[in-house]
Amino acid sequence: MNDRVSTRIIFFVAGLATATWAVIVPFAKANTGVNDALLGTLLLCLGVGAIVAMPVTGILTSRYGCRKVICAAVVIILLAMPFLPLVTSPLLLGLCLLVFGVGVGITDCAMNVQAILVEKSSAKPLMSGFHGMFSVGGIAGAGMMTGLMSLDFGVIAATLTMSALVLFLLLISFKAMLPYANPTEGPAFAIPKGTVLIISAICFIVFMAEGTVLDWGALYLVESRNIPETLGGLGFATFAVAMTFGRLTGDYIVTRFGALRVVILGSVIAAIGFLMLITSYALLPVLAGYLLIGLGCANIVPVMFTQTGKQKSMPQMVAVPAVTSVAYLGILAGPAIIGYIAWHSSIAHGFIFVTLLVIVAALLSFSIRNLLKAHI
Repeated sequence: MNDRVSTRIIFFVAGLATATWAVIVPFAKANTGVNDALLGTLLLCLGVGAIVAMPVTGILTSRYGCRKVICAAVVIILLAMPFLPLVTSPLLLGLCLLVFGVGVGITDCAMNVQAILVEKSSAKPLMSGFHGMFSVGGIAGAGMMTGLMSLDFGVIAATLTMSALVLFLLLISFKAMLPYANPTEGPAFAIPKGTVLIISAICFIVFMAEGTVLDWGALYLVESRNIPETLGGLGFATFAVAMTFGRLTGDYIVTRFGALRVVILGSVIAAIGFLMLITSYALLPVLAGYLLIGLGCANIVPVMFTQTGKQKSMPQMVAVPAVTSVAYLGILAGPAIIGYIAWHSSIAHGFIFVTLLVIVAALLSFSIRNLLKAHI
């Protein structure tokens, strides 16, 4: 196994764990008896855990290397994941989500540090393919959880099965991970500036859109479109399939059409997908909406991370955690905002808010068009 394969496996593991939580959400809500507004507040805990952990990931990887940091972060995920479908107290759920968020945040940041280093050592683009494996993990996580529960596995047994799979994948990929990272340059964390600020804002919006599908996709199908709980994962699974296809073909697409066009057209396609969710009531059109959101969002973030590795506004050791941290504010703010909107109105109205932000992402891309065009 080489460093490319190990990087793909870690992206897969991150997607697997995240999708597992996506399917658990309706059960966690039922177990704790919370309403939409309180659930939105609890979801803040996941984002808070990630945001607190991400800023220090750059210095951790520089000091200890990607391998040690990624392994420690995945262990944190494994400690929290089995409790997510088990706890019945809102407070305990919030604490579990906080720990889970710390693990997910460090993993996501450190794996992107490794991905940029591996791509730089290669003669061809790899970033979309790496992020594609995150989506493959999303498909596997949502599909396996839904399949296991359809076979009369309890949600707790299904979650434990996924935890065992995550541990196995971590063990087989350990030796091939990079034992190093970027050398220490500048402060451990800095506020994004210049090009990095624009990149961060675009990633923030796209992560908010993805987080909306992750945390509210299943509930939207179950509560707003009357789909059985055991099939609630279909929305995220459809989204993940589309995103996987988009990312696995993304390196070719970016080379063929250019980074700027990919970002603009992707934003428009994602916005159309959200509009389909809002206006459709039958299952197939709603799933088509999830599909378009997945296709549209697929390559925007990989394009932005590639630019993060090439921009000159900030050192990479600082830029990658900065972009990742600001981006994950989308996961922090997005689900909570949707929760409050749903409480006062409906989930669909929350989707309208996200749709408008996705259009803003397309407009922001014009402000860094020279950087994006430089890599066509």
